[in-house]
Parts: sequence; structure tokens; C-alpha cells
Amino acid sequence: MSAEGLKRQTRSFLNAEVPQIQDHGGNFEVRDVDEGSGTVTVAIGGACSGCGIAPMTMKAIKERLPAEVDDLSDVEVVRTSGQRAAVMPEKTDEMEEMDEYENYSPPF
Repeated sequence: MSAEGLKRQTRSFLNAEVPQIQDHGGNFEVRDVDEGSGTVTVAIGGACSGCGIAPMTMKAIKERLPAEVDDLSDVEVVRTSGQRAAVMPEKTDEMEEMDEYENYSPPF
């Protein structure tokens, strides 16, 4: 599949399956696509960055997206920077290390 096709399908999946990102004041962008390796990088930001379930959302995107998009083998999810950056990135870093999030699966 072309890079543009991977990007389009990734956006479509996120809009359809993870609408709470935008519903809750967050945002996402498909930052990079490597069609040769089947890898896509998704950046989330805005309110997502200070959200208590951001680590779980990131994990769910990373695990579920390859299963839903043909020719996609790996997903990297990062927090965005710049004007769309995290509200409290240090809190999200702490949350990613908490044992409570180890096996949690969000309901999407």
C-alpha cells in the first residue's frame, strides 16, 4: 500500500475508533509513514497529554491499529510538541510507569 493509503487508513481508524481523542480536547496527527517497513508514527497532543488515560490510549492505538490497517506492521505513538504540546507532559511520563496501566485496555 502507498504511504498516502496508509496515512488515510490510519486517520480513518483513529477518527472512527478513538473519537474521544478529539471529543475531549485532544488531537492527533499522522506524523510519518514508512511504506517500505509498514510503520506509521502517530502523535497525540492537546488535552491528551495531561489526561489520566493517555498512556492507555497510546497503548491501545499501538496495539490495535496494525490489526485494522492492511500492510501496517508497526505503530509508534508519541506526544506532540510545539503549539499542540502537552499540558503536563511530566505527569504523563509518570503515568506510563504506573503498574495500574500495565494490563488495562480502554473500552475502544
